[in-house]
Formats: sequence, structure tokens, C-alpha cells
Amino acid sequence: MKKTHTLLLIVFLLPRFAYAQDDLLGELEKNTPAPTYIAQTFKGSRLVNGHTVETTGAGTLEFIFAHRFGRLNGGAYELFGLDDAFVRIGLEYGVTGNLSVGVGRNSVDKTIDSYLKYKLLRQSQGGMPVTVTAFGSAAYQTSPRKEDAPEGFENSDRLAYTGQLLIARKFTSGFSLQLMPTIVHKNFVADNTGANDQVAIGVGGRVKVSRSVSLNAEYYYRVNPDTATPYKDALGFAIDIETGGHVFQIVLTNTRGMIERAFITETDGDFFNGDIHLGFNVTRAFQLKKRK
Repeated sequence: MKKTHTLLLIVFLLPRFAYAQDDLLGELEKNTPAPTYIAQTFKGSRLVNGHTVETTGAGTLEFIFAHRFGRLNGGAYELFGLDDAFVRIGLEYGVTGNLSVGVGRNSVDKTIDSYLKYKLLRQSQGGMPVTVTAFGSAAYQTSPRKEDAPEGFENSDRLAYTGQLLIARKFTSGFSLQLMPTIVHKNFVADNTGANDQVAIGVGGRVKVSRSVSLNAEYYYRVNPDTATPYKDALGFAIDIETGGHVFQIVLTNTRGMIERAFITETDGDFFNGDIHLGFNVTRAFQLKKRK
């Protein structure tokens, strides 16, 4: 009989105990402050040639126009590079606040590229020390034309893929650094131009000069270049100017490439020998969905 009374008592008290526990957890959650995330590690989605950890806001469509002139050491005959022009036109859309998708077309090698960016971790006050964004892209090179391609050259040979982890920390309101471990896979490589899989480590940063102006720098070190390759490490500097709805960047770099495959594995200019391309990146944002 005592066992029956004890069982009835447990059955009677169990819901009350569960309710009290839920109520206690609810109070603890209310008293636990939400993490304060660090915003605007960089002004835009591009550092110089490559990406930053920043993703496009949810429901925002960004139009990106990138332009590179010829080399400054081309002299007066080439108007110091202004006679030549290489462009990339692209779109990037924020599916969520952490996920962006993009597509673009490059005049260099007439390449079509697409990519995904996903913010895995966010720097916060007293918590996560860095922001980490995963980046993956695919590029399809339409040049040369089919009739001009070498014998045995397949359409699959035109494909290249890039995987990156973008790791950044905003140390102060005016200073940020980013590390970019990268692997580029190309289905086809010509003789003495590198392996199919090429590894690089990028490093870059931003120094804020004023409320709307900052200075950026970016360098990609190739870990396993072919000893006979004519290509160099990519180096670039930029001035970021934020003007309302868009970010304008003035660029100086030794590469005319504007996607990872091109500027990481196929940069043929020596920055310190004057093989410098003047250029710019213009980003314009359009809000397609109301922000919650």
C-alpha cells in the first residue's frame, strides 16, 4: 500500500517538478545576455582581388563591376596601361544573413564563375575571437573556342574549382586582418604552369583612415609552384571609399585576373618590376526584401 502511495505521489509531483525546471531554465535564458557580434570587419565583400569574410545581407542583391587596365610600365605608347581593359561583371545575392550566392563573367579568358559563401562563425565580444567564412567556387573557361582548342581538349578541361576558408579578426574599429588558406583545382594545366591542385596562403588587412575611407592590402603566397612556371604571387593594394549605397575601390595590383583561379595561379606580372595594373571595383546594393 505504501508503494502505491509513493507512486501516486511521484506521478502527482513529476509535472510540477518539470514545470518548475522549465521555468528555471526560462529565467536563466532571460538573464543570459545574447552575444554581441562584431560587425563590419571589412567595408565590403572584396578585400582587393579576393573575398572578405563579409556576406551579403539577407534579401540584398549586389551588382559588382570590376575593371583592370593594362600595365603601368607599358609607357606612353600604351597610355600607361589605359589602352587595355579587362572587366568582370557579377551579381551576389544574400539568401540569408550568413549565406550568399554569386555569379559573374570575366573578360580574362572569357570565364564564367559562380560561388557560395557561408559564414560559419562570427566574432563576438567576450566569445568567438574570429569570424570564419567558407568559400567555394567553380569557373568555366570558354576560351579557346572549340575549333581552336588543342587535340584531345575536352569541355571538362575548361573547369576549375576553388575552396577557401576566410578567417578574420577585427582588432579595433580601424584595424582588421584576414587569413585565407586556399586550394585551387584545375582539370587541365599546360606544361610548366603548375600542378592540377595548387595550394596558397593569403593574408590581407584593412586600416581605417576616416569614417568612409580605408586602405587595404592583400598577398597570396603559392605553397607549391612549379619551378619552371612563369607565374608570380599576387599582390594588391586598394583604397576603399564608401559612398551611401555602394563601395568604390581604387586598386593597384600585379594581376589582371579577378577570380581565384586567375589571380592565385596565373598572375604573370612582377609588382616590383612595374607590372602594375590600375583598376577599380564598384559594388552597388539593392534591397529586394524588407529587413526584419
